[in-house]
Amino acid sequence: MDRDRQCGRAVDRARLTSREAAPKPPLFVYNAGMLILLHTSKAMRSDPMTGLRAPQFIEQAKQLNNYLAALSPQTLAKMMNLSPALAGKTHDLIAGWISTGPQTAAIDAFIGDIYSGMQAPTFTAAERKYADQWLRILSGLYGLLHPLDGITPYRLEMGYKLPGHSAGDMYKFWGDRIAKALPKAGPVLNLTAVEYSDVVTPYMDASRFIAPRFMTVSPKTGEPAFVVVHAKIARGAFARWMIVNRIDKASAVPEFAEIGYKYVKKLSKPAEPVFVCKEFGGTGLSIRMQDK
Repeated sequence: MDRDRQCGRAVDRARLTSREAAPKPPLFVYNAGMLILLHTSKAMRSDPMTGLRAPQFIEQAKQLNNYLAALSPQTLAKMMNLSPALAGKTHDLIAGWISTGPQTAAIDAFIGDIYSGMQAPTFTAAERKYADQWLRILSGLYGLLHPLDGITPYRLEMGYKLPGHSAGDMYKFWGDRIAKALPKAGPVLNLTAVEYSDVVTPYMDASRFIAPRFMTVSPKTGEPAFVVVHAKIARGAFARWMIVNRIDKASAVPEFAEIGYKYVKKLSKPAEPVFVCKEFGGTGLSIRMQDK
C-alpha cells in the first residue's frame, strides 16, 4: 500500500481528464459476486468531470437539499452539532449544491479515513469499472451511490434528525428504499458504521452480511484493542483489496492481509471475521494530505 502514496495528484487528475468523454456507465444486473458496502465521509473534494451517471435517488436528494436550504445557520448548527462558523459554511455549501452539470465521481469525492485506505485515485480504469459494479456507498443525501455516480459536495449524515420535516429523521425518510435497491441475493461485505448500516440491515436477511472487525495490539497491554482511525483506514484497505483482486466469494475473506492485518480465527465468527495487526501499516495513507 505504501507505493500507492507515490502517485501524485497530477497523475490522478490526468486519469480523470482522460475519462471525461467516456459514455455514462450503465446500471448493472447482478448475477454472482460479493457486494461491498461502504459509507460516505464528511471530508469531500470537488473535481468535476462530465459523462457521469446521475445517482439513482437524485430526486430524493433534491428534496432533502431544498429542505436544508430553508433552514437557518442556527438551526443547522443545532441539527448537525456545528460551530457557528462551520454552520455558516455549511449553509453556503447547501445553497451552492447542484444536481446537474459537471459533477465529481463519488469514488473520487470522499477523502475521509476510509477513502485514504482505499486510495481510489490510484485505481486503473478496469478497477474503477469493477468497483462501479460491486461497490456501493451509503449516503445521507443521495441514499445509495455507485462509484461513478456524479455528485456535488454536501454535508448530511445518516444519523441526523430532521427538525420540521414530516419524516423526523433520516431513517424514516429513506425507509426501505435503499435496501430494495441492493441485490436480492448474494453476500454483502459490510464495511459501514452502524449509523449507516441501520438504514439497510433491518430490511435484509441478516445471514447475507459479513462485517469484518479490525483491531490493533495495544503496546500497553499486548492485547488487541479497537482503534477508530486504524479501523476506518482498514475498511478502505479491505475494499481496495477486494476490488484489485476481484474477491467475489465469502470464503476468501479471511485471506485479507494488507497494512499489517492478519485473520485471527479464535476471535472470529462466520459473520464477523476479526483481523489484528501488531504494527499498523496504514500510517500516512492520507489523500487529504496530498491535496495540501
